[in-house]
Order: sequence, then C-alpha cells, then structure tokens
Amino acid sequence: MSRAQLHVILRRTDDWMDGRRSRHTDDTDVLLRIHHVIGELPTYGYRRVWALLRRQAELDGMPAINAKRVYRIMRQNALLLERKPAVPPSKRAHTGRVAVKESNQRWCSDGFEFCCDNGERLRVTFALDCCDREALHWAVTTGGFNSETVQDVMLGAVERRFGNDLPSSPVEWLTDNGSCYRANETRQFARMLGLEPKNTAVRGDASN
Repeated sequence: MSRAQLHVILRRTDDWMDGRRSRHTDDTDVLLRIHHVIGELPTYGYRRVWALLRRQAELDGMPAINAKRVYRIMRQNALLLERKPAVPPSKRAHTGRVAVKESNQRWCSDGFEFCCDNGERLRVTFALDCCDREALHWAVTTGGFNSETVQDVMLGAVERRFGNDLPSSPVEWLTDNGSCYRANETRQFARMLGLEPKNTAVRGDASN
C-alpha cells in the first residue's frame, strides 16, 4: 500500500461508506434478458449468455453488460449450470514401463510424417513389439492419420505374428491419445483381433 493511499484511509470521516458496496443497481431488465436467452438455449453457461447479451446490446446501441454482473445475477437467481462431475480415470490408461520381457505381450503403435523433395507429405503409421522392437507392420499414405489406416496396421501385425490365427491371450496395444487410436471403430476392431487397447498418459514420458 502506498503512502498516499494510507494517508487517504487515515483521514476518512466516521460516516464514510464504500461506494462500491453501497451502490444498488436494478437488475430486473437484465434478468429478463437472461431468462429470454436461457429459455431458448438452456445449456448455455453465464459466459455464453453474457456474449449474446453483449452482442445484442451493441446492435441496440445500449451500454455493454459486465460479465461479472451477469454471473452475479445468474448465481443469485440459481440460473448457473451445475458443474460436471469429475471423470474417473480411464481403465485403458497405461502406467509404468513400456518394455516387456517376452514377445507378443505388448505392441505399440505411432505415426510420423516427412516431406518429400516435391513438397508432398508422406505419413507413416507403424507397429512395434515392445520386447524385441521388431517392426510388425506399417502403412504409408499421403492422407491423414485415420482409423482405417490404424486398423490395416493392426491386421498386418496380427497376421505377421499369428498367421491366420488370433492371439491365445490378449496383446496390449499401446498408443498415445491420438483421435485415430481413440476412435470407437479402432478399439472395437482391436478387440476383434485379440488386442487390448491401452493409452499412454497425456503429456507423460511415454507419450513423447
């Protein structure tokens, strides 16, 4: 606190009142506009409601409404959305050491891309055995990393190690959290082949 501010505080009169707290505003009109917004868009939180009110105020040439005021009014009138419950940790999450002592216990998959001399980008998706690091299968495309490419790599890896048979016990399929690996189609196809999808922790050492 500066000396000037301390001097002002010490010289205040006994009847001094904080104008910020003694100021009363009429929130009736704002509350009506809030009800109008959430009546049509009941899933909107206070920030989206405030954004719509601010946009409408600009169109009508009215003073902008403060976001904190919208929050206060909605809180006082029980109009705020309930917080989402905490999501339990995924059972598919992988923790611990990646390498294993025996083959066909855990396979890992990832992708990378490189630029050719003609400017075209090639994207490679591959699968490795976490024991002997053998490249089981890979696929190259000029398109993006998608679920179909991952499924092709899965099938090629199973055929390389087991031929026309399936694993007698599930093989862990360890990947990062890319959308092509988290897709429902990818996970369902993996289990059909006898693979058990696992994901590395987000921003974990194994994800780098």
